[in-house]
Amino acid sequence: MKEAVAADLASAYHSSIVDEIRAADFSRTRGRITIDLAREFGFCYGVDRAVDYAYQTRKRFPDRRVFLTGEIIHNPHVNDQLRNKGIRILTDPGEDRAALGPDDVVILPAFGVSVADLSELSARGCTLVDTTCGSVLNVWKNVRRYAQEGFTAVIHGKVHHEETLATASQATQYAGGHFLVVHDRDEAEIACDFIRHGGDPAAFVARFGDAVSPGFDPIQQLQRIGCANQTTMLMSESLQIGEQFRRAMADRYGEAELPVRFRTFDTICSATQERQDAVVSMLDEHEVDVAVVIGGYNSSNTCNLARICADRVPTFHIAEPDCLLPGGAIRHRPIGAPSTADVGEVTTADWLPAGRVRVGLTAGASTPNNIVGQVIARIEALANGD
Repeated sequence: MKEAVAADLASAYHSSIVDEIRAADFSRTRGRITIDLAREFGFCYGVDRAVDYAYQTRKRFPDRRVFLTGEIIHNPHVNDQLRNKGIRILTDPGEDRAALGPDDVVILPAFGVSVADLSELSARGCTLVDTTCGSVLNVWKNVRRYAQEGFTAVIHGKVHHEETLATASQATQYAGGHFLVVHDRDEAEIACDFIRHGGDPAAFVARFGDAVSPGFDPIQQLQRIGCANQTTMLMSESLQIGEQFRRAMADRYGEAELPVRFRTFDTICSATQERQDAVVSMLDEHEVDVAVVIGGYNSSNTCNLARICADRVPTFHIAEPDCLLPGGAIRHRPIGAPSTADVGEVTTADWLPAGRVRVGLTAGASTPNNIVGQVIARIEALANGD
């Protein structure tokens, strides 16, 4: 039913401003403002497919209750649009998962769902529409292989992120399967230190809490490891973490043992990498004065784009056009705060420099073009006093 919903999708998410800037080699000047747009930004294929499937599902089942297990992607505008279409989100207040039955349709989001959740929904007889991203499925394939061959999956990710929860569950569906989730290089180094020198297993498990599988014994489970990652993490950090573990295993067991004790597989999705590369290229090509990154505050890939920009120029991560306030202030999310944390917004006054100014702009993979276009129009209008 793709053609049946094409007009709805275009109406909800298309932007003529974005089309114009793309046609003008991703840059345009209005008054004192020049906007440089990264060459890869916004909706990726997996997100576009997931939203498309959700619209098709509502069209296909007009007389049945349609649910999402959680947010389809991490963008409040898109999720609100789906709610307006009559698609209910099971994590919203007042929704009762236990009331689901064979007459209900349940959409699985782009992040996927855990093995336990899938089993429960199947047992309830619900009609399932699976929008899980292909890049996520690729990670699952590797994590399952690790578990089947006796390797602990070491996952670079955010332990309470929907995708990481689903990925970790792939390991524990096999007898003896285990996982360890590390959020950053510092956490990775704690595990690497245990690999090299040992330590108190109980203290290790207490330190990582929910980030280890049930019954995790670091003495046993860190003898053979396979690295993977949440697809939206910062690729450079994932590669560094993989190298940390490789060195630790070589120090403990010797280089000759690595083929039977250590595995790694690059599971950053191509769209995430393309957006990270594009924002670096934009910053290399243009001497921008300030960067704006658009996307949900709980969007991991958007937060990582903001981190990349903030290393180079003053950067503001905003969720929507209304974050750009009259009078020259901006509401934004602090750079570097975990995307899973509810840290709230801060407001910065006079965020745009005086005189002629160049703004570098990008958007996370869950941000639709219409939001990008609205932000561009609002920056230009506020800066030029329109």
